[in-house]
Amino acid sequence: MDRDNKPLVGKRIIVTRAPEQAHDLTQALERLGAEVRVLPLVSFAPPEDWQKLDEELRRLDWFDAILFLSRNAVKYIFDRCAQLGIKCEMLASPTRFIAAVGPATAQALKEKGIRVNYVAEKGTGEALARELSDSLSGRRVLLPRSDRGDERVPQALRAAGADVTEVVAYRTVAPEDFDRAMFAGADAMIFASPSAFENLRAAIGAAETERLSPSVDFVAIGPTTARMIRESGARVAVQAEDASAEGLARAIVDHYQRHSAAARRS
Repeated sequence: MDRDNKPLVGKRIIVTRAPEQAHDLTQALERLGAEVRVLPLVSFAPPEDWQKLDEELRRLDWFDAILFLSRNAVKYIFDRCAQLGIKCEMLASPTRFIAAVGPATAQALKEKGIRVNYVAEKGTGEALARELSDSLSGRRVLLPRSDRGDERVPQALRAAGADVTEVVAYRTVAPEDFDRAMFAGADAMIFASPSAFENLRAAIGAAETERLSPSVDFVAIGPTTARMIRESGARVAVQAEDASAEGLARAIVDHYQRHSAAARRS
């Protein structure tokens, strides 16, 4: 097998995303030769109480901008609009600024017929807030998000002068169970959010997680997830700034190629 075309041959990689979000990444890694195991450490559910979200959706005309930080935010917002009888045209107003955290979220909006004005270059919520800091001052911004969203995003938007309304559009919940045997022989484990890492620690314990990180390369998508892992005392082997499936796969390839080169020199 050609290792130039399949540089991840022999690598066993755990993807901790929910199954509905793991497909593109799994395919990208398998095309490069990796053996992929999907071990969902997060799942998603509607808000426990719809009242706040419903109130904001019924007054969409009041907002100058809506920032979508994930595909889940798109899914749950549009699903709830449909249940309330609110038409997509309310979100697609030509005067309303629509921003997405990355290309996958932007694509989810486009599939709903929504024009996206801006896509974050770095693919994180913090990056989106930072990149829009000069254009949102004085504007009324709706921020639909997870119940476990990072507070740095609304803080950065408010520091830039935006009038931010946060609303829980969905909940991030831990899986009911998972198979620890999935760890056997693993070379790397990918965490796409702090919640995924927190759920791992809750399931196997902080001490076991720290013992796992020297032998399994923890891969973090973005600085927020990487910071959470490091603050726990575990090691981050790869911090991928590009959250796309292809960008993440390439970051993992680069990591192992650097290590191979270093081993040959030693």
